[in-house]
Amino acid sequence: MQASPEAIYQAFAEPGAMERWLPPSNMTGEMLDFDFREGGSYRMRLTYKDKQAGQGKTSETSDEMEVRFPRLEPNHRIEQEVLFESDDLAFAGTMRLIWTFESEGNGVIVTVRAENVPAGIQSEDHKAGIKSTLDNLAAFVEQDG
Repeated sequence: MQASPEAIYQAFAEPGAMERWLPPSNMTGEMLDFDFREGGSYRMRLTYKDKQAGQGKTSETSDEMEVRFPRLEPNHRIEQEVLFESDDLAFAGTMRLIWTFESEGNGVIVTVRAENVPAGIQSEDHKAGIKSTLDNLAAFVEQDG
């Protein structure tokens, strides 16, 4: 991405920014609560743009999640523990996302590693969602950062 690690990190630190870039292209985001600090958390609702999809984890059209920040290394690494609100046991458990930012030339390489992904999330869908989110993040920081 054509941005600095500081710009990437800052995109996580502002709730309005996260509403803009975090949702995959087929969803919109609404921040419900936000406390960006190590040990802090946020709650977010992602709503599918296609209301007929019937693919939500929390309701037919939405996913709600609580995300904790167990570890923050400013401008380098963000660790998240993601818990989806769902009655479906296929989405139970705490998924871990590890975001790293490394300078390269005039830009930054952003890497996302997912661990303990709930069984109900198909691998292809998860990869597509993460790619879409990374594309959104790049567009956001390259335009605004």
